[in-house]
Amino acid sequence: MTQHSKSWTLKPGAMTLADLRAVWAAPAKLILAAEAYPVIEASAAAVQAIVAKGDAAYGINTGFGLLAKTRIPDAKLEQLQRNLILSHSVGTGELLSDAVVRLIMLMKIGSLARGYSGVRPLIVDTLIALYNAGIMPAIPAKGSVGASGDLAPLSHMTLAMLGVGDVRVNGELMPAPEALAQAGIAPVVLAAKEGLALINGTQVSNALTLHGLFMAERLLEAAMVTGALSLDAAKGSDAPFDARVHAVRGQPGQILAAQMYRQLVAHSAIRASHLEGDERVQDPYSLRCQPQVMGACLDLIGNVGRTLLIEANAVTDNPLIFQDGPNGQAEIVSGGNFHAEPVAFAADTLALAIAEIGALAERRIALLIDATLSGLPPFLVRDPGVNSGFMIAHVTAAALASENKSLAHPASVDSLPTSANQEDHVSMATFAGRRLDDMAHNTAVIVGIELLAAAQGIDFHRPLKTSPHLEHVHHQLRQKVPFFDADRFFAPDIEAAKQMVLHGELSSTCKNLFAPLYA
Repeated sequence: MTQHSKSWTLKPGAMTLADLRAVWAAPAKLILAAEAYPVIEASAAAVQAIVAKGDAAYGINTGFGLLAKTRIPDAKLEQLQRNLILSHSVGTGELLSDAVVRLIMLMKIGSLARGYSGVRPLIVDTLIALYNAGIMPAIPAKGSVGASGDLAPLSHMTLAMLGVGDVRVNGELMPAPEALAQAGIAPVVLAAKEGLALINGTQVSNALTLHGLFMAERLLEAAMVTGALSLDAAKGSDAPFDARVHAVRGQPGQILAAQMYRQLVAHSAIRASHLEGDERVQDPYSLRCQPQVMGACLDLIGNVGRTLLIEANAVTDNPLIFQDGPNGQAEIVSGGNFHAEPVAFAADTLALAIAEIGALAERRIALLIDATLSGLPPFLVRDPGVNSGFMIAHVTAAALASENKSLAHPASVDSLPTSANQEDHVSMATFAGRRLDDMAHNTAVIVGIELLAAAQGIDFHRPLKTSPHLEHVHHQLRQKVPFFDADRFFAPDIEAAKQMVLHGELSSTCKNLFAPLYA
C-alpha cells in the first residue's frame, strides 16, 4: 500500500487552496484534528434519537427523492442505506484520476467531520483509512447533473467502503474486498442517514473544477513566459508594459501581469538592439495587449479559486443536523446545499480563461510564422519551400483553439429535470468541471507550440541573447528539443513542450516572480 513521506492535520472548515493544491499534486498521510470527533459523535447521536423517537425524517427513515413519502420500517434502515448506494452506482465513462479522487475523498471527509451530517466517526475514519492506504475508489467520470449532489460518482466512492466493486491501488485496478483485506480495513455497514450523507454533496463537481483551476494556474504561468519569449523573438516593444499605462486603468490583474512581463523581459540584449531605429510604431495586440488579456484571466482565476475554496470547506449534503433546535434539541432540516450552481458558474468562467490563454498564444504563433510581421524566416525554418517548418504546427494550434471555443460554451445554462420532476432544476456542474481537463490539455499543446516557435525565433537572433529568465527557459527546452534546422518528425517535439507546460517547468526557476498569483 501507499507509503507517505509526510502528513498533515485536517481541521474541518479550515482547508486552504495550498492544502488542496498539495493533495492534488501528491498523496500525503491525513490526520483528522481531534476536536472534530465530539461534534461528529453528537451529530450521529442526534440521528439515533430521531430513529428511536419514530418520527418520519427524510433520508433517515423514508425513501429518497419522489419516494420521500414512503416510510421505511426500522428493521430495514440498514438495507435502505445499502440499497441506496447500490442503486445509485450507475456511472459510466473513464475513471477519474487519482489526483481528482484524492480531492473528492478529502473534501467529503472534511464535510462529514464538521458534524452536520449525522454519520458515526467510523464512517469518517474508514474514509481516512482508505485515503491513507492509497486505495482510490474506481469512480466513472460521467453520470452526475450536479444537483441532489454528485449522486452517482459519490456512490461509486462509497462502494469501496462497503467492499464492493473495484478500486485502484498504485495505478492498478483490483477488487475492493481484496484491497481492503490487504490494508486491514473492515467494510462498513451503513447506519441510518449515512449512505445519503456520503452521496449527497458537490465534492465531485468541486474536485473536477479544482483540477481545472490548478491546471489553469500552470497554463497562465507558462503562457506568460512564452508570450514574453515571443515578444523578443518578434523584436517587439516592452513599452506597453510600462507601469503607468496600467495604473491609470486600475485593473489589479492587469497591473500585476504587466509587472511580471517587465521582470520576464528585463535585461534582454535583443530588446536593447532595436531600441533605436525601429520603424514600427506599435506591435499587434497579441504582443501589446498581453497584460490586459492575461491580467483579466488572472483576476478570473483568482475569483474562481475563492469560490471553490468556500465550497471545499462547505457542508453540502441533505438533510442537515443542527444542535440548536427548539428547547435545545437537535433539529433535522431539509435544504438544497447539494445544488452545485456556484461550482458550475466557477467552472464556466474558468473555461473562458483557459480558452483565452490558448487563443492569445495561437495568435502569437501565427505572428511568428508570418515573415511580414515577425521579420523572421517564413514558417521559422531555413530554406522554406523545401521545408514547411512550423506551418502545420500552427494548424494544430488553430484546431485546438477552435475546439476550446466550443468547449467554453457554458454548461450551467442547461438543465434537464430528473427524479420525476422532483429535481426540476440542476446545475450541470460536473460536466462543467470535467470538460476543463480537455480544454487545459488543448491549451497546453498550443502554449507548447508557442514555446517551440518562440525559441526558434530567439535562435535566429543569435548571438544576441534574450533576458536571463527567458534564456534559462530556452536552455531547458533545448535540453529536450533541438533547433528545428530542417523538417523532421515534429509530434514528439510538441509533446515534449506540452509536458514542460503541464509540469510547470517554464516557471520552475522563477517561482518568486509568480508568487503573487497565489497570494
